[in-house]
Amino acid sequence: MSSPLNEQLSAQAQEWADAGLRRELYAPAGVDFTTNDYLALAGDDRVADAVREALGNGQIGMPASRLLRGQSPLHEAAEREAAHWMGTEAALLFASGFLANQALLTTFADVDDVLFSDSLNHASIIDGMRLSHAKVVVFPHHDMQALANALAGAGSARRRLIMVEDLYSMDGDLAPLSELLELCERFDAYLMLDMAHSAGLFEERVPDHPRLLARMFTGGKALGLAGAFVCGSQEVIDTLINRARSFVFTTATPPMLAAALRRAMQLAVGEEERKSTVLQRAELLRRLLRKGGVEVRGSSPIVPVIIGDSERTMLVAEKMRDAGFDVRGVRPPTVPAGSSRLRIVVHANHSEEQVEALAQALLEALKEEHRRAEIEVTEPVLTTRPLIVCGTDTDIGKTLISAILVRASLHMEEPVRYFKPVQTGRDSDTETVLKLTDLAPDHAPPPAVQLALPASVDQAAEQEGVTVSVQQVLEATRAVLLEHPKAKWILECAGGLRVPFNAQEDQADFLRKMQAPVVLVARSGLGTLNHTLLSVEALAMRRVPLRAIIVVGQPHPQNIASLQARLGDLPILEVPMFRELNTETIDFWLDSEPRIAQLLDSLS
Repeated sequence: MSSPLNEQLSAQAQEWADAGLRRELYAPAGVDFTTNDYLALAGDDRVADAVREALGNGQIGMPASRLLRGQSPLHEAAEREAAHWMGTEAALLFASGFLANQALLTTFADVDDVLFSDSLNHASIIDGMRLSHAKVVVFPHHDMQALANALAGAGSARRRLIMVEDLYSMDGDLAPLSELLELCERFDAYLMLDMAHSAGLFEERVPDHPRLLARMFTGGKALGLAGAFVCGSQEVIDTLINRARSFVFTTATPPMLAAALRRAMQLAVGEEERKSTVLQRAELLRRLLRKGGVEVRGSSPIVPVIIGDSERTMLVAEKMRDAGFDVRGVRPPTVPAGSSRLRIVVHANHSEEQVEALAQALLEALKEEHRRAEIEVTEPVLTTRPLIVCGTDTDIGKTLISAILVRASLHMEEPVRYFKPVQTGRDSDTETVLKLTDLAPDHAPPPAVQLALPASVDQAAEQEGVTVSVQQVLEATRAVLLEHPKAKWILECAGGLRVPFNAQEDQADFLRKMQAPVVLVARSGLGTLNHTLLSVEALAMRRVPLRAIIVVGQPHPQNIASLQARLGDLPILEVPMFRELNTETIDFWLDSEPRIAQLLDSLS
């Protein structure tokens, strides 16, 4: 029966399919190089025997919560085994990793706290943070400087809680644990660690540290089963038993699963050769693919082969299934747009011959797909990201700082270019930069959007009867940058960080989509602390990498000290009010401020 809602859903499904993102369920076929059965325990007879033994008492399930007669000695035994494996005082069994992460985040954080999340964290972490009602700050993947800056700005929170994955499931890379724990010590924060993919492979690298609040691992990865455990102090586990809604209000996991998990953990600990074998096999696959010209990363059993285009990714996956290997494609939104990939997972029971055959089949499938599509790489690719100059307000000195950065790049004999995507008012900031830097005129293209009224972008656009969108500015900017992809581009924003582009979008949305490093320009005097810290917070919430703050105006050491105390190691530079502003005075100042060159150097 049709209905307006069904018609809407059908139209949405068609849009999804047209974008190459439609999902379908189909049964396993071929050699398994897809599931997370790293240690090959899913089919181990000894694990099956544990299930059969647990079923011997005739009770298949416990149809109640653990607190309402759902408790079994098998649950307790599995939890003791998990705590022993992870070296913690206690553990608690959950029905899934999704529920375990939800329990951690909603139990230990609320409106008075701040949660810090790596940008590539799993959906269970993202959703748990949303449900917690805490303030959430997302930092760029593995960017410890950005995390330090965000932590420094959250000093008034009751708790500062960082949650990351130990081993990331799509890229196969490991978290920088020592740096994370050092930041926890510096900023009075605590770390919660999702070990879903690292338990059974890298658990020994996780230290017993007072700032490690809890670690979560699942039974559905290396243990080959289902369920999940949270491990931590007795106080942490008691708190979860009493307050975690996804534990209190959930039916107990079947005792037979608890028994199977306990046996699988014992095998994972007692048969270390499984771990060494799977890591050796994965490294063999990486070597063979690199030898064939395919770039792969990581050091875990997860071997991602990034193809980029969603349709091509699924075609290669189909070719792999035709060759007898169950390899599947992963597309957005699971991974970022443009990074669709084959996610190949090696198991401990894969033979060297199977790995070699997989590599050969994959190389042939990729070559065939390249021939089919007649790939011609004609579009230039940016070899450096632009450096964007934005401000806490308008008329704050962004053009001066842009000129200083351009002039410093010229001193370093870098192929620098300047671009201001949006210009409001008849005064040309591009001409000012050219005059102050002696930059060649053709190295500073005109703005993509020029509006006559010296006002915010939305107001200036409204006066001329036009609309300026983030997508319009984004596409124009990328087109300009790609004309000279090897240049160091200095981009200057229009007005303050949150200046509106239209009724729904502002400049911060443009920065979020550009994902390029930013220099924030602030004034030195009264009001700068509030404006600057709010701007830093806004950038952090949008995952925009902030590389430095440059304060313009009369010296104000108290404000600089206050900012530095809250922003940790983030560079804060001071630029004076020049009595005469010209190329010579800029050069003279640059000679006394080496940190500008260091900043530019760090972005190369």
